[in-house]
Amino acid sequence: MSLAGRTLFISGGSRGIGLAIALRAARDGANVALIAKTADPHPKLPGTVYTAAAQIEAAGGQALPVVGDIRDEAQVQGAVALAVDRFGGIDVCVNNASAINLSGTETLEIKRYDLMQSINTRGTFVVSRACIPHLKRSANPHILTLSPPVSLEPRWLGPHIGYTIAKYGMTLAALGFAAEFAADGIASNALWPRTLIATAAVQNLLGGDAAMAVSRRPELYADAAYAVITKPSRECTGNAFLCEDVLAAEGVTDFDKYAYQPGAQPQVDLFVDHA
Repeated sequence: MSLAGRTLFISGGSRGIGLAIALRAARDGANVALIAKTADPHPKLPGTVYTAAAQIEAAGGQALPVVGDIRDEAQVQGAVALAVDRFGGIDVCVNNASAINLSGTETLEIKRYDLMQSINTRGTFVVSRACIPHLKRSANPHILTLSPPVSLEPRWLGPHIGYTIAKYGMTLAALGFAAEFAADGIASNALWPRTLIATAAVQNLLGGDAAMAVSRRPELYADAAYAVITKPSRECTGNAFLCEDVLAAEGVTDFDKYAYQPGAQPQVDLFVDHA
């Protein structure tokens, strides 16, 4: 199933994984609406919502960049209204925006805890809620949330409780939407990589160049996302997928093509037990 003429609404798609998903859809001729805070260049982060839009159009899609904060319900509703006015509807909602802080309980400032909860879990709920009335009118509606399978293993709970709650909350929302809107034919799935993905977060927060060297490129995430959101929505919902499993089911056997540094052994990502 192609995404030609379909409309994606993506949170936080100005760079990294969100942008890679947008570009993969754009190659089909999709419409992509982006809501992101980055209007001006950041000294440590590449790209803005406007440079992302230019890349999407260069790849063959139509883009609508919206500067907005998903913590603000009115801004989200306004961005969704703009997308519907421009493209006629919404077919896919991608919850990509996320904040990360791996501090332990005693060192995590409450304002940082609140930021993660408001962007990750609450933001996923707010963005999805705004899109759902329009998804109900789509021929193949999907919600895709970029969050991990829920594991109650102590090693994922203990080191960074604040972040774990925020990411697991996203997954619980994704699985809950699948159950709530099954009768409407809206698919809702979570998607997470088995290994680190080479993004600004990995570069700046998870180990710098050494971590990047054992990461895979965002295109792996984008190809897996594409495989999920092009499936019939009534047949593919309520899953917490791992990217590599999705791609293996699609017949992919060579994962080294996604390596940031070819030949390097990729490092297992957070919340995943085995590569």
